Amino acid sequence: MSATITISSKNQVVIPKEAREALELSPGTRLMVHVEDGMIIMVPEPRDYIGAMRGLHKEVWDGLDADAEISKSRDNWDV
Repeated sequence: MSATITISSKNQVVIPKEAREALELSPGTRLMVHVEDGMIIMVPEPRDYIGAMRGLHKEVWDGLDADAEISKSRDNWDV
């Protein structure tokens, strides 16, 4: 879905109906706003931050022995 919107004189924008319906947005829904590479990105705020972050960057540990990595890291700690 793609649309063009206009910023009002009060610096407000209206999210098109198709986008609101596709993302199940309703009045009071909070959006997070990111500016990235000259773009504005609006993302619905997660209802459950822990659930939203579960598994994030799991590919970093793919193929690694987590226990060995933790032990190696602990060996470098100053006691």
